[in-house]
Amino acid sequence: MSRLRDEVAAALTFQTYPAAPEISGVWTFPLRKLRGENGAFMEVLRLGEEGVQGLPGLFTPRQFSVSWAAPGRLNAFHLHPLAEQNELWCVLAGQLLVWLVDVRAESASSGVRRSMILSGEAPTLLMIPSGVAHGFRAGPQGATLLYAVDAQFDPAHPNEGRLPWDFFGPELWEEDRG
Repeated sequence: MSRLRDEVAAALTFQTYPAAPEISGVWTFPLRKLRGENGAFMEVLRLGEEGVQGLPGLFTPRQFSVSWAAPGRLNAFHLHPLAEQNELWCVLAGQLLVWLVDVRAESASSGVRRSMILSGEAPTLLMIPSGVAHGFRAGPQGATLLYAVDAQFDPAHPNEGRLPWDFFGPELWEEDRG
């Protein structure tokens, strides 16, 4: 190993790779995207009498929606405080930086913050339980988000609580400059 110049050695840091913090009730499930010469195919959900089949947790969808996020769009933070509403997300195209923050008073993981990347290149289902604040920032190509909820949206009584985008700190959304 070569000796480094003093100013370089003094400024040098080392990357660490800790495990992602766990939030109670949050889980991910990678999907299989089958590619061929003529395109690709991916099964997202199989529904049975008990709800979605083959997932690591129970989920019975009541509504499916699609959200198209413009490049760089920041959509944060929201949660569903009036009645339980769980969400199941899957990015079909583009990329989202997702932040989750457990704000449930009685949760074993209360206060835990976790980020993750969801991408159409490596589609993954993300379960967001009720009481976990969530938001995203779209990548440079934007993103298409398919999501399911287990409680239907009621425009007369919306269960959509909003927090300021920087409520948990503006540094969450800063660009990673490595």
